Amino acid sequence: MDELSINNYVIIDNFLDDERLKTIQTFFHSHLDAFTKAGIGALGANVIRRDIRGDYTFWLDRKRDLELDELWSLIDETLYIYNRFCFLGLSGYEFHLAHYPEGGHYDKHLDQFNNRNNRMISMVIYLNKNWQKGDGGELEIFLKDGTSFLVEPTEAKCVMFKSAEIPHGVKASNKARYSVTGWFLKQPSSVVQFFS
Repeated sequence: MDELSINNYVIIDNFLDDERLKTIQTFFHSHLDAFTKAGIGALGANVIRRDIRGDYTFWLDRKRDLELDELWSLIDETLYIYNRFCFLGLSGYEFHLAHYPEGGHYDKHLDQFNNRNNRMISMVIYLNKNWQKGDGGELEIFLKDGTSFLVEPTEAKCVMFKSAEIPHGVKASNKARYSVTGWFLKQPSSVVQFFS
């Protein structure tokens, strides 16, 4: 929590234990046929722009996706910790599975919509077995001083960052890239001490 508060992001290796990781990977691959092309923008403003974004997504539903109970419990625990130690007033979350096929990328952007600003913390958990340098698909994080750095999407790594503060993008993948991606959401009337 301290690192996120100071830097606006935190990177955690080995965030998932082997059993939980395998369960999510199995679920992911068994649902690949149901993934749809991802767009940009919220609600009615969502449009497909292959020049900006090249991934496919499968939105998760806690009531439907009971096989992911261990993932939901981890997300619940993370939300609880943010509210307890950072006073964020988080009231929920939304998560999807993301598949970047070969050549897939996502240009620099913020995880905050112009007409909907309740995303507080972005969370990405990578599911890529045997990722090697040269495979692409790195997360590029842009800093306020004009520099950027790359995060390798290695298996079981988690990246969390402030949704409205950290511009980021995904470099072109040279092979299929898999992740769980989501956002912790605030109540509309929250006073957010953590970001002041």
